[in-house]
Amino acid sequence: MNKSSSFKIKKNKITKFSVCISVYKKDDAEHFRKAIESIVNQTIKPSEIILVVDGPVPEDINKVIDKFKNSLKNFKFIRLSQNKGHAIARQIGIKAADHELVALMDSDDISVSDRFEKQLACFQNNKNLDVVGGQIYEFINSIKNIIGIRCVPLNDSRIKKYLKKRCPFNQVTVMMRKSSTLKAGGYIDWYCEEDYYLWVRMHEIGCNFKNLPDNLVYVRIDKETYKRRGGWKYFKSEIKLQKYMLKNKIINPFQYLFNALSRFAVQILLPNNIRKYIFRKLFRKT
Repeated sequence: MNKSSSFKIKKNKITKFSVCISVYKKDDAEHFRKAIESIVNQTIKPSEIILVVDGPVPEDINKVIDKFKNSLKNFKFIRLSQNKGHAIARQIGIKAADHELVALMDSDDISVSDRFEKQLACFQNNKNLDVVGGQIYEFINSIKNIIGIRCVPLNDSRIKKYLKKRCPFNQVTVMMRKSSTLKAGGYIDWYCEEDYYLWVRMHEIGCNFKNLPDNLVYVRIDKETYKRRGGWKYFKSEIKLQKYMLKNKIINPFQYLFNALSRFAVQILLPNNIRKYIFRKLFRKT
């Protein structure tokens, strides 16, 4: 278990903030409902919740949308006529946010009840921060069945060092400054790497990063999770990003070669069951 952050919120100086979430046709309606409820039932409630409906969705998801649309005053949603993908949906949501601080949320995860309070306290403590993330619990079926914790580095220098090897944030935990995010170009479509690409570009323009030691979100894992982290399409997307970092001198040729070879081994050469074992044993705490 990680240590808890020491920041305390000044409740007389709470900054208004937005939460952005998207949903699409293949999402589970019940998981989606629980995700929204975890946003609503926070110790510090969001000033607005922005939902981007990424293309046509089935009736059960529409019923969940209608429930919250009718019960929440600060709930607004944007319907896209066609599915555009996570990156574009997130970018649309961030642009539509009324507030400078924007938290992200996925449609099948569950935020810890004091997540936003801890992140706002961190922003209060350091006005120069641009992104504040945290750790995640990974679970199967029930949050009582936690199978691992994905830990990321805490301070700015360690995050930027880690960025040269792996994605330094758990995307679903982040709260960030809208102005800084859009200055870096915001979310740009990039297969399975749109968040990593964003952090790299925010690093390039000098943004300040922070991860809390707290576990902020329960992230749902299924049998397809590790399969999606392999294959040629995923590998090519990763290598394309590594080439970008090499070209822009974020990494040197030796780091590039190490990153490329290690990814080839894990994503191409290894069968899914071995890849699953490596992720759980090397990249997760249990």
